[in-house]
Amino acid sequence: MRPVRPKKALGQHFLKDQQIAQRIASTLSDYKGMPVLEVGPGTGVLTRFLLDAGHDLSVVELDMESIDYLEQHFPELNGRIIAQDFLQLDLSTLFPSTFCIIGNYPYNISSQIFFKVLDYKDKIPCCSGMLQREVAERLASGPGKKTYGILSVLLQAWYDVEYLFTVSEHVFDPPPKVKSGVIRATRNTRDTLGCDEVLFKTVVKTSFNQRRKTLRNSMKPLLGKDCPDYSLPVFDKRPEQLSVEQFIELTRITERNLKPST
Repeated sequence: MRPVRPKKALGQHFLKDQQIAQRIASTLSDYKGMPVLEVGPGTGVLTRFLLDAGHDLSVVELDMESIDYLEQHFPELNGRIIAQDFLQLDLSTLFPSTFCIIGNYPYNISSQIFFKVLDYKDKIPCCSGMLQREVAERLASGPGKKTYGILSVLLQAWYDVEYLFTVSEHVFDPPPKVKSGVIRATRNTRDTLGCDEVLFKTVVKTSFNQRRKTLRNSMKPLLGKDCPDYSLPVFDKRPEQLSVEQFIELTRITERNLKPST
């Protein structure tokens, strides 16, 4: 059987290094027995270690060449290969209870994958894997760093995010033009934000739309020019200076200013 051809349109860069694959698989070692969904298994280099570790594994793959290869080489996956686009899946139907997500994620959809994880945050206690280093650093970045942004705040509101290690571009076929990073996001103990969650997302996105400006300026699309709370110290800051807790408080401030006066 001919090897699977990496496809640029699908963001495919197949990992060749077995030791790195084993290290990535080990990020879920605390979740044995829980269902695991691997995104974009490609030629199964990570799949093999997940199966060897005894995980209750399913995989989702869009590339038919990869699907044919997996069916031939991984009979253990019989009935567990989901031939669909991960971003279009209804994960609640596939997994009625909690499950983990892992993968060597396609670069071109890595951010979208984590936005989707947030949609199922109450079902996913852990999400780990490899993605473009720049995106991995952004996900794990804290306040005060240039890489701290919208997805950093939205993900860290619900997950503790660890940047685990960097992977050279030379261990892939074909080699990408950038290095990769491996992260693990573990669900924190927060059950509620204590504010309107939809408005929280809007506040975070609005504030970072003009990240070089102070919040007094970047929040004008939501709060207008004459918000009485602009005198509060938080509006002197730029968005990258705010912690998740401060964004929650900013959302509460926004909420009370948006309520119609009685």
